[in-house]
Amino acid sequence: MVRLAESMTGDHPARPVLVVSNRPDAGGLLKARDMGIETAVVDHKDFADRDAFEARLHEVLMGAKPDVVCLAGFMRVLNPGFVQKWQGRMLNIHPSLLPKYKGLHTHQRAIDAGDSCGGVTVHMVTPALDDGPILGQTRVPILDGDSADDLASRVLKAEHALYPAVFRRFVENSFPA
Repeated sequence: MVRLAESMTGDHPARPVLVVSNRPDAGGLLKARDMGIETAVVDHKDFADRDAFEARLHEVLMGAKPDVVCLAGFMRVLNPGFVQKWQGRMLNIHPSLLPKYKGLHTHQRAIDAGDSCGGVTVHMVTPALDDGPILGQTRVPILDGDSADDLASRVLKAEHALYPAVFRRFVENSFPA
C-alpha cells in the first residue's frame, strides 16, 4: 500500500483517495495517515455476517469515489456480489506465480514442491479466489536452504516494484487522460 501511494505523484494519472482496513490495528492505517491519505476501518468483527460487512465496505468505498480498488494485504475473501460491483476496477497482489498456489502458505508450498522459483502476481479480482486475469508477474528464485520467510522477504521486494508498475499501466490504459 505504501509503495502504491508513494508511486502516485508527479505525472502519475492516479492519486490515493482512501486506505481502508478490516483491522483497526493494521499498520498501514497509520502510515496512510502520515502520508495525508484518508483512512477508514470497517472491522469485520462488528458485523453479523459477511454480507453486512461487505455492504458497509461498499458504502465506505463509494463515499471516497475511487476509480480503482487495489487490494494489498487485505486477507478477506470477498463474496461474488461485492466483487461484481467493482468488476474490472479491482486489482490484487498475490505472493505466487498464479495460477500456482492460490490461497495461503504460498512460499512453503513452492519450496515443498521443489520449485526453482516463486514469485508474485498482480491480477484482476474476479469472484473466484486468486483466479482473475494476470496483469503482471515477477519470478523470484528459490535458493538452496531457503525457508518460507527467506523467500517471502525476497518476494516482498519484488511486490514493491511490480504492483506500482502494473497499477500505473492499468490506470493509463483504462482511464486515458
